Amino acid sequence: MQVGAHVSMSSSKVSSDDETPPHGNVANAVFRQVAFGGNCGQIFTTSPQVWRDPDISDEEAELFREQTADKLSGPWVIHSSYLVNLCTPKDGLRQKSLDSMQTEVDMADKLGIEYVNVHLGAHTGAGEQQGLDNAVSVLDDLDIPDGVTVLIESDAGSGTKMGDDLAHLGYVLEESDQDLDVCLDTAHAFAAGYDLSTAEGVDETFAELDAEVGLEHLKCVHLNDSKHECGTNKDEHALIGEGLIGEEGMRAFINHDAIVDDDVPLVLETPTEDGKGFAWNIERVRELRAD
Repeated sequence: MQVGAHVSMSSSKVSSDDETPPHGNVANAVFRQVAFGGNCGQIFTTSPQVWRDPDISDEEAELFREQTADKLSGPWVIHSSYLVNLCTPKDGLRQKSLDSMQTEVDMADKLGIEYVNVHLGAHTGAGEQQGLDNAVSVLDDLDIPDGVTVLIESDAGSGTKMGDDLAHLGYVLEESDQDLDVCLDTAHAFAAGYDLSTAEGVDETFAELDAEVGLEHLKCVHLNDSKHECGTNKDEHALIGEGLIGEEGMRAFINHDAIVDDDVPLVLETPTEDGKGFAWNIERVRELRAD
């Protein structure tokens, strides 16, 4: 089972009992993943809230690749900057988004990371169709290295944000000249109106994903419970099984054939609350799979 968390490259300790991470910078992500009990995961290569290129040396990248090969069995995912907006009608923001994405796919190649995850963004008044076409245009202008795949992530929606409808993801994959895949975020899907709180709802969601996108394109899941009701477009993550998706929904999702048959990587972006962090959530996922 491939399960892990979105971890920091920080050299801070996971807990007071942990040894200081032995390596600097990006290789710390491997240490932290292992400490949490994960075997795959996700990182930011730089701050996601500013336009800043990653600062990762060749030596650090080599160490990251070595540590990953030695200690993890599943893939890494790079999450792109929050500032990236593929759907924007604004030329300046389009160019910044393109430049940022090009930097991320090149860094993925340098680090030996298979996937770069990105949200479609918002059309900001241009209209849904134009927004989707804008996204396709940016993606088609990328020079994606061999061995790296861009994943389009489902969104919670609200305002002019795109990606809350699985048909948006399907359109981009169909129209783009690139070989793209998708990442389904359970909290986002729930917020967008896909009811994952029951086994029936999970079945219906996967059936729609198959119809609109194709299950063969599901290469990663952001596994998060939700603090808000289905269809509210409110994106706030909860501990696994303790939100409004709940234990029944999480169990059904984790054990669904669409996840199990292809061993789709499950990456947690859950909060730390009530003394429960990534280690607790990863173990909870394994318990639910065992059920």
